[in-house]
Amino acid sequence: MSNPLKVLYLPHPVEEINVEWGENLVTALRDRFDLRVFDRDQDPADQFKGREALVDLGGNISGELVDVAANAGIKFIQVQTNGLDHVEVGKILKSGMMLAHCPGVLSSVALAESAMMFVLMLSRRYGEGVQNFFKGKYYFPQGMELEGRRLGIVGFGASGQDLARRAKPFGMRILAIDVRPIEQEVLDEIQPDFLGNSNDLDHVVAESDFLSVHLHLTDKTRHILDARRIGLMKSTACLINVARGELVDEEALYQALLEERIAGAGLDVFADEPPQTNRPVYQLPNVCVSPHVAGGTDGTSRKRAMFAADNLGRFARGENVLARVE
Repeated sequence: MSNPLKVLYLPHPVEEINVEWGENLVTALRDRFDLRVFDRDQDPADQFKGREALVDLGGNISGELVDVAANAGIKFIQVQTNGLDHVEVGKILKSGMMLAHCPGVLSSVALAESAMMFVLMLSRRYGEGVQNFFKGKYYFPQGMELEGRRLGIVGFGASGQDLARRAKPFGMRILAIDVRPIEQEVLDEIQPDFLGNSNDLDHVVAESDFLSVHLHLTDKTRHILDARRIGLMKSTACLINVARGELVDEEALYQALLEERIAGAGLDVFADEPPQTNRPVYQLPNVCVSPHVAGGTDGTSRKRAMFAADNLGRFARGENVLARVE
């Protein structure tokens, strides 16, 4: 590239995140583009001036910086996140800048592995087992075998499909929900026991032994698992959420857990982050929690970094960018 694209990299506001995620991104970009790293302590206008594209780690660009970017002539913003619920999508598009995000396939393996981890921990009553270990109480609790159990997957996109691929070898039966047609080759490979649309959601909720949520957060999906649907779950069933906290009515879920109306939960995401960790529900042995790390693997970081570099290359060559938001 005779005149390399002039790229501004916007690091994450949480400095620790930049150590690994940022290093992978800078490594992927620095030899291919004219790269400048944004410094939040310096004047933004001077740093945006003359840049053609912006890479935003985590999609944390503020509304004020969107205005600065537009005024400086930035043409393309690549956000390093899959979900867009915290991205200034409307403001960016209205300004005339092109926007792309990272497709779900880049984090699907990580999310699926975490969801499967929760399935295994909950089926073996891991939290109760740890408590018994330190009490000196051996041979209890009795776990649950997964063979023949029903795994409901709400959102059968990339991470939902990768979860199914990991659950099938355990002998689990797959009940999937999605609003779009699933490619035939995927159905031939995974062979879900049931595939329905939004009209079948209540059925899947009621039939599942484990229910895992894999949706984007939108106005339509917020609290898609509300108090009524949580009330449909079996008393022996567990809910898993590695997507977005607000997909589930947390208060209704927590009440169901405290009243033992469902058997457990595996939660990596929360409506407010960080959540109030002293809440009694988080102390329950049948509630497994992690601090929004399900998608945060070395693999996801490397794949997203390479995707950003390739997409910037497409933009520089005048080709269609991938995962464009419109």
